[in-house]
Amino acid sequence: MLLDTASLYYRAYFGVPDSVKAPDGTPVNAVRGLLDFIGRLVQDHRPDDLVACMDADWRPHWRVELIPSYKAHRVAEETASGPDLEETPDTLAPQVPIIEAVLDAFGIARVGVAGYEADDVIGTLSTRASGPVDIVTGDRDLYQLVDDARRRRVLYPLKGVGSLQVTDEAWLREKYGVDGPGYADLALLRGDPSDGLPGVPGVGEKTAAKLLDAYGDLAGIIAAIDEPKSKLTPTQRRRLDESRPYLAVAPKVVQVALDVPLPAFDPTLPHQPSQPELVDALAHRWGLGGAMSRLSSALRS
Repeated sequence: MLLDTASLYYRAYFGVPDSVKAPDGTPVNAVRGLLDFIGRLVQDHRPDDLVACMDADWRPHWRVELIPSYKAHRVAEETASGPDLEETPDTLAPQVPIIEAVLDAFGIARVGVAGYEADDVIGTLSTRASGPVDIVTGDRDLYQLVDDARRRRVLYPLKGVGSLQVTDEAWLREKYGVDGPGYADLALLRGDPSDGLPGVPGVGEKTAAKLLDAYGDLAGIIAAIDEPKSKLTPTQRRRLDESRPYLAVAPKVVQVALDVPLPAFDPTLPHQPSQPELVDALAHRWGLGGAMSRLSSALRS
């Protein structure tokens, strides 16, 4: 089980009241919500391995070089060295170090790699896995990793983590008319304002799906631009032709990396906290006794 950790703690932050605070008044709603997410996932799915994948760089420079608008609207402050600072709610940012400390105290593997997003870590781990993989994320971009043959699916939280949409190839075909790799092509064609991806003007989700159905993949669509007998409308042909520079670089931006140089780590899900005294100390410090106990019980069971 691979967790898109930031995606989940953002959901927890907005799903758990900000009245949940530590004894000193520090909001800990995202921490508590994430711990309960993980406890419920462990309880319901019993994974052998569990990895909390982290955004060591939420806006990698190599993606920005290809498409400068990539996540540009979410930059709070540019930095000369290291990742730009992301615009984050004031009461969420201080909770991230607490989340990291708690995961480490429990012995839950936490992996982030400089220069890469959590999506890239997830893609690499998914590719290396020899058994079935459940990817837990609130980000549809990771639908591109769905692969029935490799028993790889996405669990997408609908309401909390108790209601998960199980995304497999059948669901993708019914919803979007594409398979996993086809979803990446669909996403780059239609664009994504939340990620600063412009897409092809005039090509929305339905048109993108029809083009992929007609021509197979992005390469087939590009080939159709130069094929006079293809059934592209004049407007589609013109817009796709004008978008060639974008279409040449967008796949590398949209597709998750599958070859991230990962550090050595143990993904085995612990059956009890690896540092119980530290867990107790953090529970007391941040007023998280209930959430810590629930996660400990889920691990033991």
